Amino acid sequence: MNPEQILQQFRETDALLEGHFILSSGLHSPKYLQCALALQFTADAQKFGQAIAEKYLTSGIETVASPAIGGLVIGFAVAAALNVKFIWTERQNGDMTLRRGFSLRPGEKILVVEDVITTGGSTRECIAALEANGGTVVAAASIVDRSNGTADVGVPRTSLITLDVPSFDPSDCPMCAQGLEAIKPGSRTAAK
Repeated sequence: MNPEQILQQFRETDALLEGHFILSSGLHSPKYLQCALALQFTADAQKFGQAIAEKYLTSGIETVASPAIGGLVIGFAVAAALNVKFIWTERQNGDMTLRRGFSLRPGEKILVVEDVITTGGSTRECIAALEANGGTVVAAASIVDRSNGTADVGVPRTSLITLDVPSFDPSDCPMCAQGLEAIKPGSRTAAK
């Protein structure tokens, strides 16, 4: 899949939104990529998963891990394409943890997969939780890198598409300055 095909898929599934959005990082942006919509059909998720997996076929990856909830579908699709184990981390009392009985062998080679990377915060937290449990995270990947390549997650990372989508601290947000209502995607109400 090339970048234009990926963007076309996002357009066709109404997954590329324009407006005033609050990202999971707390930053504001005029664009939002709703990967859940782009991945809602299993054939599409498989295509994205295969495209990421092709970059890691000879890397010795033993496990794919994703931070819940956004990375679950694409992480599973990548693990299926690589025919390896899939696990995930999730927040418990505000901390990213490995739960549900998942365990890692010391040194187990892991690829962390996300849907979208903006600041890399969730990916870094996922990596920290996996390494605290004995795993060795060798790389990270995502469908979309909206940091234009600037997000540092501490390991080499790739994405299927890299975009330069602006994001703003709420105190410096031009859309807030215009009085535009900020929406947290996935919710039906404006953020307060």
